[in-house]
Amino acid sequence: MPGVSQAEIGGLFLAACRAELAALKPGNVHVHAGGHSMEVAQFEAAAVAAAPLIATSGLKVGERVRRAVEASFAAAGCNTNLGILLLCAPLAAAAERTSPFGLRDRLRDVLNDLDKGDAAAVFAAIRMANPGGLGSVPEQDVASAPTTGLLEAMGLAADRDRIARAYVTDYAEIFDFGLPVLANARGQTSDPELAVTTLHMAYLAYFPDSHIARRHGPAVAEEVRIEARERAPLWQPVAQCNTLPGLLDFDAVLKRRSLNPGTTADFVVATLFASTVCDALGLSGAA
Repeated sequence: MPGVSQAEIGGLFLAACRAELAALKPGNVHVHAGGHSMEVAQFEAAAVAAAPLIATSGLKVGERVRRAVEASFAAAGCNTNLGILLLCAPLAAAAERTSPFGLRDRLRDVLNDLDKGDAAAVFAAIRMANPGGLGSVPEQDVASAPTTGLLEAMGLAADRDRIARAYVTDYAEIFDFGLPVLANARGQTSDPELAVTTLHMAYLAYFPDSHIARRHGPAVAEEVRIEARERAPLWQPVAQCNTLPGLLDFDAVLKRRSLNPGTTADFVVATLFASTVCDALGLSGAA
């Protein structure tokens, strides 16, 4: 089965970023409201700048991330998409591969091929983006040169960071949770933005957000998860137009508390991207 072309991968990535921005996602930046001193235009500019670099055929994953972060930062003036790029670069590399297997198998091969060069490039990208609450760790700290491959470095961070955990679980959270939730939501509504809102709220309700945990502590991240689950009537089985005011109220509550579920947004974009890549591969949304 042939892979997806470079041009199509770039287009699918950009479309996923725009679809995420177009939907109400409590706590994040979206077309209904900015927040955290950022606006939609910055995320749009970063996505446009990053798309061709994420999709560059034959480029190693680490270099895709590093170059895309550099271009995004130049376009937006701040870190808007580091987590998105970390999740989507391996998916883009998997999408271009010719293989008889599905996307998850292709992704597994990409992740197993990651090496010390990928780690060095990703560490440089993280230093450039300088995400809030990063802190320091005793092994494979991004402030120093890596001494191991990227997959091994991610394994050391997997207990505290969902994106790192995705690398060592072959993106289990996306393939086993996110894609089924998205498919179900799309089956419940003809409005794609409401389906994305539902996906965001499901992620927020089931997984403590790593970005909130880094900035405010694990207990606060767990509080937000519980608050999202308590609002299930607003988004289960799917968000609806008449429930958006309640979700906008939740959005305002989180932003007043400076709580930004940025990792949740990263997973929403990556799930949308994975879904459309599956479609482009002729997998009808299957992995």
